[in-house]
Amino acid sequence: MKFFYSTWVFLLCSFACFGQTASIKGIVHLLDGTPVKQATVRINGTDIASVSNEKGEYLLKEVPYGSQVISVTSVEIQSKNLPLFVDKSKYDLHIHIDPRGDVSLDEIRVTGNSVKREIETKGFAVNVIETKEAALRNIQTNELLDRTVGVRVRQSGGLGSEVQYNLNGMTGRSVGIFIDGIEISTYGSSFNLNNIPPAMIERIEVYKGVLPAHLSGDLLGGAINIVLKKAELTNNLSAAISYGSFNTLQSDISAIYRDAKSGFTTRVAGTYMSSDNDYEIWGKFSKFIEPNGVMRRNYRTKRFFDGYRSISGRFEFGFTGVKWADSFFLGYNISDSYNEIQHGQTMGTPYMGRTSEANANVLSLSYNKRNLGLEGLNLAVNGVYSFRNTYIQDTIPWAYNWDGNIRLDLNGNPIRTAEGAQQTLPSMTDIDRKVANIRSNLSYDIVSGHRLSVNHVFYSVDRSDQNLLTQVGKNGLNSKNDFSKNVVSFNYEAQTFNNRLTTNLFYKLYQQSIGKTSFTGSVNNGQVQITEQKEKNHRTNTGYGLAVSYKVKPNIVLLTSAERAVRMPDDGETFGSPEENVLANTNISPEISDNYNLGFRLGTFDLDGHKFSFGANSFWRNIKDRIMPFANELLNSQEIELTQYVNLSSAQSLGFEGELMYTYKDLAVNFNFSKFNSKNKQRYSPKTGLESDNYNKQIPNEPFYTMNGNVHYRLKNAIQKSSELNLFYTIGYVAPFSTVWFDSDWFITPTQVAQNFGVSYTFPNRKLIASVDVKNLFNAELYDNFGVQKPGRGFYLKLNYSINKF
Repeated sequence: MKFFYSTWVFLLCSFACFGQTASIKGIVHLLDGTPVKQATVRINGTDIASVSNEKGEYLLKEVPYGSQVISVTSVEIQSKNLPLFVDKSKYDLHIHIDPRGDVSLDEIRVTGNSVKREIETKGFAVNVIETKEAALRNIQTNELLDRTVGVRVRQSGGLGSEVQYNLNGMTGRSVGIFIDGIEISTYGSSFNLNNIPPAMIERIEVYKGVLPAHLSGDLLGGAINIVLKKAELTNNLSAAISYGSFNTLQSDISAIYRDAKSGFTTRVAGTYMSSDNDYEIWGKFSKFIEPNGVMRRNYRTKRFFDGYRSISGRFEFGFTGVKWADSFFLGYNISDSYNEIQHGQTMGTPYMGRTSEANANVLSLSYNKRNLGLEGLNLAVNGVYSFRNTYIQDTIPWAYNWDGNIRLDLNGNPIRTAEGAQQTLPSMTDIDRKVANIRSNLSYDIVSGHRLSVNHVFYSVDRSDQNLLTQVGKNGLNSKNDFSKNVVSFNYEAQTFNNRLTTNLFYKLYQQSIGKTSFTGSVNNGQVQITEQKEKNHRTNTGYGLAVSYKVKPNIVLLTSAERAVRMPDDGETFGSPEENVLANTNISPEISDNYNLGFRLGTFDLDGHKFSFGANSFWRNIKDRIMPFANELLNSQEIELTQYVNLSSAQSLGFEGELMYTYKDLAVNFNFSKFNSKNKQRYSPKTGLESDNYNKQIPNEPFYTMNGNVHYRLKNAIQKSSELNLFYTIGYVAPFSTVWFDSDWFITPTQVAQNFGVSYTFPNRKLIASVDVKNLFNAELYDNFGVQKPGRGFYLKLNYSINKF
């Protein structure tokens, strides 16, 4: 395998093609569809130009690859400019022009091949999130996702706490998280989506259920793909700093430099985040235990041991828009984090002194080339190799109350924990991981509108666990774990009936290997004896599917997809994850799901400036051996310190979602909702053979009904000429849901309504932007995983400075 990829890299780096040009054609017309004739369409800085005919049609030939600017001029309109990065041989760009108002790039929309529209109309259940507005505000990437239809971001507390993503009832590793097509888990726990500010993101693709070829893998709940900004038309530098409640500091800096002559491109970025997370808690899961054992519920206090700090840097050097590559980058990513662990899975028992430290060093290579020596042959390779370390320390033996003090008995003596540490036995756990992740995609356009592709994913983890307090086994290791998987998918994509019908047919092969070697020690007649135990497992599966879209009209699109998907357990679910309070389960089985989606997209409809669009999707998931965290049925006082991933033999999710968007001049309104039933379909207990009490019940600890509303209003020339004032308001609703199987008012997460308000001001020079955000405006009682209370009202100030030309 290593030889195979080494050979590929050598061939890619040594392969060179002749210089390439593109042809660009399309129609110039107004928003109402009226063609604009005699409009001049020109590539700035060149002699390449065309004049539109009676139908508004234009054609530009031999346009060089790379960054270009298309200018459109006519007696009917003011001059317009449209930036375009040319990286393929043919373009069909329909230029829509609004003749009203000032000249701006926002008034020209490339609809025929726009990235957002192209992705959202290929048959997949997908939403594309644009980050232009969010980049101006104090919003984390996870907050942006949490407002998206069908997405629920499960964050157990404040900044730095454990995060899970729920897409239409599927959660955990069922949902893949990618950065430019590479799974984010490769980068380690010290680097996550909150380390990537929206200002560094081009767009976010949210797929629910069926996935396209370039994201193929062992996933069945969908995927979130973060597409980072590539080489811009102009070199730029951006920096931002934010400070707010709970001593929360966030800062980031990013820069892109490209030499137009050689194509040499550099992308660098860095982030720093820290917070005390000492927000107030007062809900029913917050308690105080008196020396006589009497428990006081709804105890109002502050979290006292929940600090978080992380720092990361990303450095990439390579070439873009050159003969031998559309893009080629070598990269290095470094990250480090420190996290104080306040409690286990629930807030039942507060901790003091249990900490987690993580760091990662990641090397990467990416190569993309269209028309690789042959018209229509395209290749993309992304490879990442990371060295990761996690250290968890837990040695303090005293029991604590939620006031931050040691619990005392009736005699005033400090109370010790049952096993000598905050969570089970004392430990100083050191975990080393070496992770390789290589993704390759080779496609060939047979004829226009028909493409064959093969996608291969290789992922491996070499993991060593050691408790430094009990050194046993070879080299002091407690266990050594090996994990690898291969996923190969074959895809056929076709566009027929004048591009109205788009189909994507695929077949997948899955393979996974697991090896675990554990060491235990015992003393016999004064001699230490080491026992070695080995476990091995090898699995193979197959999957297949189809995604279809049909354009009834340009603004009416029908979408449907279906697949048999397989999801292999990952190394955290198999070998455990102490930093997230997860126990090992090496016997866990893959989950298999039949996924179905049916939906439509309507719009955009323009009624005298009032623009509407609407989208809806229904889904049905039948799942065998669903992998989910174990919800203890014998709880006492809502205390779950540890959990373990287990298989639920049969489960089903059925639901629907919708999104409505409205704009009028400078006002934009968005509303979305998601409602589903995610039920246990395991009728009989595997242990007793009797009908289970949980049969046909809603699976616990999952919010199954959510709504989000967003309002944005823009004021131009506010306060100062050429300035811009933006007002934002968001509201989110989560219906009550149970955190465990059995019925009890104590284990019901209540109704939640969160409201946020923000304002940003862009100064006339367009370089400096200041924003203020008030999160959880009315200090609502908000909860997430297993009833963990989230932060109350917080105020945040952010300054963003950018230089777009240097």
